[in-house]
Amino acid sequence: QVQLVESGGGSVQPGGSLRLSCAASGTIFRIAFMGWFRQAPGKERELVAGTLTTTGSTNYADSVKGRFAISRDYAKNMVYLEMNSLKPEDTGLYYCNAVIAPFQSSPNRSYWGQGTQVTVSS
Repeated sequence: QVQLVESGGGSVQPGGSLRLSCAASGTIFRIAFMGWFRQAPGKERELVAGTLTTTGSTNYADSVKGRFAISRDYAKNMVYLEMNSLKPEDTGLYYCNAVIAPFQSSPNRSYWGQGTQVTVSS
């Protein structure tokens, strides 16, 4: 059983900062990918930032480039999202996502956290 637990959401004023954290726990042999998605009311879930374990490469939504930074703690199976210069349009429910193989013989599977709310408002 794999679990993803997010923390760090909250309410901030425009221009403020927040740091999200996500910890993966349970039976984990390999983590291929960790990232953050968000869903605003009435909109589809979208990728905010992600990172591949094998290459360390990162990918960001155009709307957050230069403002958000994703990072990993490989030893702790954690991923972080540093969010700066927050805008009202960054408001939404932020989900941690990880692609994990629980056992050496297992295929990769996508897992989701329950989400943490980020609200940017004056």
